[in-house]
Amino acid sequence: MCGVAGFLFTHKETEDPRGVVSRMAERLRHRGPDDGGSWVDEAAGVALGHRRLAVIDLSADGRQPMISHDGRYVLSCNGEIYNFIELRDELTREGVRFQGRSDTEVLLVAVETWGLEEAVRRFVGMFAFALWDRTEKTLHLARDRMGEKPIYYGWCGKSFLFGSELKALRAHPDWEGEISADALAAYMKLGCVSAPHSIYRGIHKLPPATILSLRASDGPELLPEPRVYWSAQDVVRRASTEREALADDEALDQLDEVLKRSVRQMLRSDAPLGAFLSGGVDSSTVAALMKEEGGALVRTFSIGFHEKGYDEALHAREMARHLETEHTRFYAGPREALEVIPRLPRLYDEPFADPSQIPTHLLCALTREHVTVALSGDGGDELFGGYNRYFWAPGVWRWSNRLPERLRTRITKTLTSRHPTLARFYEKISPLLPRRYRVEMAGEKLLKLADIFGAASLDEVYERLRAHSDASVCLPGSQNVGKNFATETVPRDIHPAETMMFRDMVEYLPDDILVKVDRAGMGASLEVRAPYLDHRVVEFVWSLPLRQKLRDGGGKWILKRLLSRYAPDSLIQRPKMGFAVPIGEWLRGPLKDWAEDLLSESRLSPDISPTNGMGPLIVG
Repeated sequence: MCGVAGFLFTHKETEDPRGVVSRMAERLRHRGPDDGGSWVDEAAGVALGHRRLAVIDLSADGRQPMISHDGRYVLSCNGEIYNFIELRDELTREGVRFQGRSDTEVLLVAVETWGLEEAVRRFVGMFAFALWDRTEKTLHLARDRMGEKPIYYGWCGKSFLFGSELKALRAHPDWEGEISADALAAYMKLGCVSAPHSIYRGIHKLPPATILSLRASDGPELLPEPRVYWSAQDVVRRASTEREALADDEALDQLDEVLKRSVRQMLRSDAPLGAFLSGGVDSSTVAALMKEEGGALVRTFSIGFHEKGYDEALHAREMARHLETEHTRFYAGPREALEVIPRLPRLYDEPFADPSQIPTHLLCALTREHVTVALSGDGGDELFGGYNRYFWAPGVWRWSNRLPERLRTRITKTLTSRHPTLARFYEKISPLLPRRYRVEMAGEKLLKLADIFGAASLDEVYERLRAHSDASVCLPGSQNVGKNFATETVPRDIHPAETMMFRDMVEYLPDDILVKVDRAGMGASLEVRAPYLDHRVVEFVWSLPLRQKLRDGGGKWILKRLLSRYAPDSLIQRPKMGFAVPIGEWLRGPLKDWAEDLLSESRLSPDISPTNGMGPLIVG
């Protein structure tokens, strides 16, 4: 895993381009602490920088920027090509001779041999790279299908800048950095800044599964649209029209094989490797398959909290004992959170409100003390129907939609205004109710119920359930408050639950979950690999009927069946917890004084620039 940086420039207006690109890359040292390099062609007006985290081929043969065998291409890449051995074997049969063992060299040779778009379609991996074509004088930026690895880009004056993180772009002398009101509104609503936008006006995130090509002669007035090389919409559309009715056992066997192949290829590493293990279905299945495919002792890592209802470390320990992994666990509290919080603005570069970013970074830092690469269960919820909203929200909305509008409005107002009282009443009677009617965080659930009753469509149900706030209250001048910025369109004629799963896959997953994992991991110089996000796994899981995912009042039916081949049901059949943080308990308890100080009138005054605590909203 690595960091990418660079720019296109006019020689007369950019002094010392090698020094500039080196400073840009140096801002990404955490992504690649093992090595760094730069490549500059002043006549052509291009500079590429790189920071390396050595994982495949630890020798100098894997250094970047890397020049292709024929000298035509120069590459700076962040990521891994998991099927590089199979591609190298295929290319060797075509007469290619390789100098080293890195997947980077395979990527370059594949582009030489098959062309850029055909090569990218053959890659199985997570990547974001910059490729300079010295013949065509063209820069290509490309990103993996699911959006695991980031790349930002945009014009600043007469320089076209790009990099793995915004901090690299800010190191360029032409950097401007004007805040985008529309992006800020999206953040206020969703808790993250949605692609293709960034928090800065004119600076974009390359959307997943796209390639952007820019000629050196193109000026600031021209910014081509990224072109799509793989479409989640097409995958889901084909699945809905060409879906084969596999029997449960046959579907289970095929899922077993496709996940084993993904895990097997992700075990390729010349650096120490382990896995996150929460004790939940997603991570436990990955750990079980790692042991099945790797044969050697698997190292697993988990994080827990002392607060009741938030601690999954005990479940992780029980699963680790059964799988016989070498397990390390870490308990986090408010003190550890306070140590991380001041670093968050510099880790994320733009506003990001997912509270699980704190334990995720702590877990990554703990894991990095022992290994360089960790496999995770990210993507399991979105693919297999793991979120509770998939099986109760559509049904509640259909039922509420039959009620008169006046009654729905009254119910919505009552649930919104009186949810604390109703939640306390529910907590008192909850022990008297059947187990299936008992829920955690009743007040939050009542507010979500109010959102559903107040929605006019299923799309609005989804947007209300994802929204953190009404951004129009905070930013009335924004033109796009709440606008869906996703590049993929929801396919028609699919089940309402699948609509929500699709939107989570193309919006929530790349804009929130994968941003969190990338920055938390790279901030600790840890590479995180996600077997469920292998596009072949994604395509297979979408080919399965919904009943093999949502069944018996819950999600992940087929994944739980698969895990039952490797672990007893007593370790599998338990309520979903999610990666929640006891932030409420902390803010009402040990962090109360700290939080009140942050919100004091003197700290919020516009003429005061905070230099400690959480720091400013945007760190320059």
